[in-house]
This record gives sequence, C-alpha cells and structure tokens, in this order.
Amino acid sequence: MIDVEMPQMGESIVEGTLTKWLKKPGDKVERDEPLFEISTDKVDTEIPSPAAGTLAEILVEEGKTVGINTVVGRISDGAAATATPSVAALAAAVAPPPPAHSVGQSDGASHVDTAPPAPPVADTGIVVEETAGPLSPLVRKMARENNIDLSRVKGTGIGGRITKQDLEAFLSGQSTAVASIPASVPAPAAPPKAAPAPAPQQPVSPPPTAVQPATMPGAPPAMRVEPMSIMRQKIAEHMTFSKHTSAHVTTVHKADMTKVAKLRDKLKGSFQAQYGFGLTFLPFMVRAACAALRQYPLLNASIEGTNIIYHRDINLGIAVALENGLIVPVIRNADEKNIVGLQRSIVDLATRARSRQLRPDEVTGGTFSITNFGSFGSIFATPVINQPQVAILGIGAVQKEPVVIEDAIAIRSTAYLALTFDHRLIDGALADQFTAKVKSILEDWTEEVM
Repeated sequence: MIDVEMPQMGESIVEGTLTKWLKKPGDKVERDEPLFEISTDKVDTEIPSPAAGTLAEILVEEGKTVGINTVVGRISDGAAATATPSVAALAAAVAPPPPAHSVGQSDGASHVDTAPPAPPVADTGIVVEETAGPLSPLVRKMARENNIDLSRVKGTGIGGRITKQDLEAFLSGQSTAVASIPASVPAPAAPPKAAPAPAPQQPVSPPPTAVQPATMPGAPPAMRVEPMSIMRQKIAEHMTFSKHTSAHVTTVHKADMTKVAKLRDKLKGSFQAQYGFGLTFLPFMVRAACAALRQYPLLNASIEGTNIIYHRDINLGIAVALENGLIVPVIRNADEKNIVGLQRSIVDLATRARSRQLRPDEVTGGTFSITNFGSFGSIFATPVINQPQVAILGIGAVQKEPVVIEDAIAIRSTAYLALTFDHRLIDGALADQFTAKVKSILEDWTEEVM
C-alpha cells in the first residue's frame, strides 16, 4: 500500500481542505494523474497521484480540513491483490446500521463504527443516524445551520454518502417548494368551502407567514442561500487578516505611458509572431517595479514581530482573477528577467492558474505583489496587502486623455499607479519616492524589448 498524504503547500501552510476526489475506490490511477482537489488560503489546485496503481481506500472525505502530511487515502500497487479488501471496506461503510456487519468487520469497520453514533446534533432535530456513510464536518454544519432533516436527503457520494452538493440541491428544491406556499396560504382563510383541504396543510405551516423566512431558509422567492466555496472562505480570511494586521495607506501617482504605448503598438504584431503570445503593458510595469525595489529594498521586506526581514531576492506576485476567486502566483527572481521573459512568465502562470495546474511552490515566497485591475477597465483602486508582504502596486487602465504639457494641450496615454503600503514599516515619503521611481522609468523608457 502507498499512502497518499495532504501535501505541504508552502512554509506557512499547516492544513488544507480536501474539496473533491477525482477517483473512487477501485479506480485505476496513473502516476501524476490528478487524484483529488484541495484548497488552502494560497492555492486551489489538483493534487497528482504519487504512484500508479488502484485507489484502495479513501480516508478523508470531501469537505474535511486536515493537517499537512495527513494520510488521506491509500493506493495499491497490486490492483488484483487489494481490490477485494477495498470493496469490503467500502461495503462496511455503506451499511453501518445492521449490527451484524459491525461484528463481522473487526478490522476494516472499526473506524467506521465510531462515526455513525457520534453526531452531536440530536438536540437540533437533525436526523443523521439513518444516512448512509459517515458525514463530513461541512455537511453536519450545513445541516445544522439550515435545520435539514438528513433522512430526507438522497446521498450521491461514495456508498450513498451525503455530500455538500446533495445539500445544496436539497435546499434549492426546498426553496422552490417554499416559494409556492404563499399561493396556498390564503386558502385556510375560507375554511367553510373545503374543510378537509386545510387540515393537511395546518401542520406544514402553523406559524404566521411572516415567521417563515426566519425559520425556513430560502422562503423569500427572490433570495437564494448557498455556502461560500473553500477558496472564497480562504480569501475572506486572508484579506480580513491583512486589514487587521497592516496599517494600510495608499498613495496614487499618474504615469505618462505614451512612450511605452507607442513601443508596444509598434512591436506587438512581430512579438506575437515570434514568441506565440501577446505583448501587454504588465511586463513593463513589473520591470519598472523591480528596478524601484532594488533602489528601495524596504518595500521588498516583511515584518516578523519587531524585526524587519530584508529579502535578497525579488519574488514578485501577480494577482490572477479566476472564475470564482483570486490567486497570486509568484515570478521568482523577477528582476533578472527582461520584457520577453516577464511576459512569458505572466502568460504561463495565468494560464496554469486558471486550469488548476500551479505547483504549490509557485504561490508561496512572494516578496512584493502587483495587481492589474486596469485589465477590467478600472482607473485606480486601493488594493489590500498580500501578507506577509508590506506593499502592493495596483495598475489602472492605460487610456488616452488630454494633458497640459508646457502650456499646450496634448493627447497622452496615461495610467494611475496606486501603491498600498504598511505604515508600520514604510512612511509616506518613502512610498512616494518608490512610486515616483516606477513612474519615471515608465515615462522615460529606453530599454529594448526585442
């Protein structure tokens, strides 16, 4: 048997949430084939199989958070030898109620026997004993918060286990059913017309209709309730922690991007043809920021207690928007790359981030971050610092506008640079000197691109 462990996702990560199994017991897997998905506060990604063989058993169910190096499953390198035990273990998990099975499975079912009788939610009216298979903490929490009778929920997980998706589907169906109740509520107001008809409905909604939204989730037709994804929860925790850790201040400078814009317009066709990807404004911004960080290294530092940690390398994080969240992969030694190298790294990291192909070490170790909210048309914003860093540079949209130059009006390409910094370590004067350096490099661009 080969143990499958919750991987170490970075030096500061101590746990991860297993969000989805991509294989089920008995399935064959190849080495490095995606086996399960995990989520931490730094990455939401697929974890490959450490070896080829057959997935013999799953030890950590979907939705459960466990510490790093915890064994979450086991792979048999001899499929034929271990197929029968894994199926037997699964059968024991599927049918916990009959006592005969518990006695018969002395080894394989010993850990299963402890799960069904232990739910601490009996006083809430939630039925858990009659469900198939053990319940994850996430499922128990959702059931408790939404007052769901789990005996009414059909499980679609392994062995009929109830999953988060099953509860969401149940709540969605309940919302639809509840939405139709107001149409039938006026009926009891006229009992003489049909005495038998109101009787079955009285037990369903004895309190006044005004109480229903408080006791029945989803009662208002225009409202829908669903739990946050693991990634959304981690982003919320990380951003809230940052706002309560750093003394956030933002300074904004406007940069004349005309030289860079003209150079980009001149080269973007041949650049695409030669390298196979487009040339954007972002690598110019990164290149200028790296030069400024070399001159003002305090913005590339971090705080540890009352100590200042100066980082020798410039590992620059680039915020990448995903369909349901945000991630910040890191370009290591970014100051050593030219425009072509930076653009290649940006395209590669963004593409693999959106397809969940990033490696754990590619989202850790950042020393400074850049967020390009201008790609969505925003002029400027006040970004939140990505802990444990002390500054983040936001880039606004590059757009043409009239500008006064030597008492004359000219059309120039401009962009706002918004630097959010930690005032515990960086003062306003230093922050403005850094941003002014970035601005001057962009305005007086002289470096060759190709």
